[in-house]
Amino acid sequence: LVKEGLRNVAAGANPLALKRGIEKAVEKVTQTLLSSAKDVETKEQIAATAGISAGDQSIGDPIAEAMDKVGNEGVI
Repeated sequence: LVKEGLRNVAAGANPLALKRGIEKAVEKVTQTLLSSAKDVETKEQIAATAGISAGDQSIGDPIAEAMDKVGNEGVI
């Protein structure tokens, strides 16, 4: 994204217009992601989500266990 933005600026694009366009795109993507987000509350949901995120289901249970100990705002 940065590389293409710099290429466009070098080709004569208005940097402020480019920045505004990127900010609009970020806002739209953020809204779309937030509207499709689902709360993860149970230990089982946390384990499943952690396993998917890690690309390794065996990591899900230890992550869920750690989150159970430190809470949602804790650092793991």
